[in-house]
Amino acid sequence: MQSADVVIVGAGVIGASVAYHLALRGCINVLVLERGSGPGQGSTGRATGGFRAQFGTEVNVRLSLLAREKLRHFSDELGIDPGYRPRGYLFLASRPATLDALLAAQAIQKAAGLHEVQYVPPDDIPNINPAVRADDLLGGVFCHTDGFIRPLAILQGYLEGAQRLGVRFAYGEPCIGFQMEGERIGAVRTPAGEVAAGCVVNAAGAWAAQVANQAGVDLPVSPLRRQVAITHPSDRLPEEMPMTIFAEDGFHLRVRDGRILLLRPDQPQVADPFDVTVEDAWLDEVARRAAERLPCLAEVPIDRESCWAGLYEMSPDSHALLGLAPGMQNFYLANGSSGHGVMHSPALGQLLAEIILEGKASTLDTVALRPGRFAEGQANAASELL
Repeated sequence: MQSADVVIVGAGVIGASVAYHLALRGCINVLVLERGSGPGQGSTGRATGGFRAQFGTEVNVRLSLLAREKLRHFSDELGIDPGYRPRGYLFLASRPATLDALLAAQAIQKAAGLHEVQYVPPDDIPNINPAVRADDLLGGVFCHTDGFIRPLAILQGYLEGAQRLGVRFAYGEPCIGFQMEGERIGAVRTPAGEVAAGCVVNAAGAWAAQVANQAGVDLPVSPLRRQVAITHPSDRLPEEMPMTIFAEDGFHLRVRDGRILLLRPDQPQVADPFDVTVEDAWLDEVARRAAERLPCLAEVPIDRESCWAGLYEMSPDSHALLGLAPGMQNFYLANGSSGHGVMHSPALGQLLAEIILEGKASTLDTVALRPGRFAEGQANAASELL
């Protein structure tokens, strides 16, 4: 029987980050199991690559600040450019209540250490994004150190860094169950046999609840489809344009590699929660919204064949679950990032490695992310805007 001090289920960006940070601290007998034929075939490869620290809770702001610092040193540490480009995030409001909520969140951000956030009066919106039709906008908020990252580059950096340190990756090897020993997992079952495990990390993304269920753990994480429309190549908007978000309905857009990504959250009514098809009606609506908000896009066509959808791993309060699963002695969770997994992966990997090896996170306080908070009635106050 194989054995490992730590078995990680999932070779997406969070699983790879956990593996690397464990090995960096001397825990190199680590095995990462991935059901796909290669890394990043789940949500990581479908992420659009936004990065922000403008959140509505202190813990998410601090996660972003830690991740941002690590991204700034990523190339030196791992030899790969993570694609961090501080082009900014611009949130725009057309209703007083929305603007009030954005400014209230800004107070939380500043208290947590994000001092460069600023209020944007209506007259200044064209200075930040001149393409936006601003006649009905009341203002917004902006942070110039927010911006963009390359999800697959970050994944590659952590994968290669972990492998250099001795971590093993097994592709095409799903976790199909656990050998339980009371409140402990004794071994992980795979089609190739059992792997004796000192501890197990669930980094299975949108599929995390299924993995947890195999250990008898009821994990409140569910998949949520997010569709992405992409235009044909266009020079109507500059590559340097900030991520621009219309806070009332969540419509947002960015430029990537000469094409424009258009996104708007929806609540899909689908029989299969893991369905990642793209709906024509949604594409028509997001294109209409783009032309309405940025008139220069009225004649820029959508490249239907290149559009895609991916899955968020949603928790009840839209915050990650990080740490020991309730009632378990050696089953750790790194789940439920709710759309923020790639951007927070440098921080989450380091923090979980600290929890596993030291008993608690030492870099920052992760009490707000403890998996038992829902049973305790201590969920974080989720913000619809941030």
